[in-house]
Amino acid sequence: MVDQERTSSTFHLPQTHASISPVPPYSREQPIFTTRAHVFQIDPSTKKNWVPASKQAVTVSYFYDSTRNSYRIISVDGAKVIINSTITPNMTFTKTSQKFGQWADSRANTVFGLGFPSEHHLTKFAEKFQEVREAAKLARDRSQEKTETSSNHSQESGHETPSSTRASSVNGTDDEKASHGGPADAHLKSENDKLKIALAHSSSSVKKWETELQTLRESNARLTSALQESAASVEHWKKQFSVCKEENDQLRSKIEELEEQCNEINKEKERNAQLNRRLQELESELQDKELELEDLRKQGEIIPQLMSECESVSQKLQAAEKKNRDLEEKVRTLRTDVEESKQRQSNLKTELKNFLDVLDGKIDELHDFRQGLSKLGVDN
Repeated sequence: MVDQERTSSTFHLPQTHASISPVPPYSREQPIFTTRAHVFQIDPSTKKNWVPASKQAVTVSYFYDSTRNSYRIISVDGAKVIINSTITPNMTFTKTSQKFGQWADSRANTVFGLGFPSEHHLTKFAEKFQEVREAAKLARDRSQEKTETSSNHSQESGHETPSSTRASSVNGTDDEKASHGGPADAHLKSENDKLKIALAHSSSSVKKWETELQTLRESNARLTSALQESAASVEHWKKQFSVCKEENDQLRSKIEELEEQCNEINKEKERNAQLNRRLQELESELQDKELELEDLRKQGEIIPQLMSECESVSQKLQAAEKKNRDLEEKVRTLRTDVEESKQRQSNLKTELKNFLDVLDGKIDELHDFRQGLSKLGVDN
């Protein structure tokens, strides 16, 4: 028995709707219910796994044979008969999941499985199966009653025939018996007529059963050829499956290689990004260093000018010192002259004071300038 969850999860069926098949497979049979489903058969080797009997959803129909008073489930995929199951009262249709059901056919020595597009379709099919099974059971009971009645009539006729024979041998021919036998002979004649009618019916029944036997043989021949085709198709699909599996394994290995290459490429991209960032940092540092170098070059160009200015300032300082000495000499001279001329002293005193103030400022400036030159010389 196939696991319910495995069956329901393995097959995903398209939406279909029940319909009536316009053309029955046999002229004397009429469809009474039709739906569409995926057909499966149990694996004869394992008796556990399902083998698909159709590549897609096909028509599955209940047929009623009014001549034989029998019911069959028939499904045809193109020109291939995939289900030809006569329903008997002992059959049971089992729901194994919400969309899958199965029944065993002892005559075909297999188990059929149907995958439906919805639970509603499965319920309808199961209800019809139960209804047809009850009808088949009722037909079997009626057939048994007819058989028992016919058997009873045959037994009664068998018991009464020797009596008629003995009566015929004693009393003469049937005509003589009819003329001389009375009510008992009339009863025997009526029984003989019933036996003749039963014999005629049995002869017609034999012909009918022979015709049905020939039909069953033809059907079995078609089923055998269909089974052979199915086995060849299964082998073909097994080969295709093995080829696809190998291709799948190759593709998986290629995908793994490509994933490894992609990982390496991503790592290289990260390293390149780090190198680009480092390169940008180095370029910015190089620009800063170039600016500092340019500043130093400009300062180097200014140093000769500063040196020439320092030399000129030194010469001016020397001239100022010389001039200062001259002025000091003049001061001494003036001091001596002051004693000689007081009048001139008062006038000169004011001028001298002004001159001394100016001179002190100049001396201070020269002193500051000299200290600056000395510091500049020390720095250089």
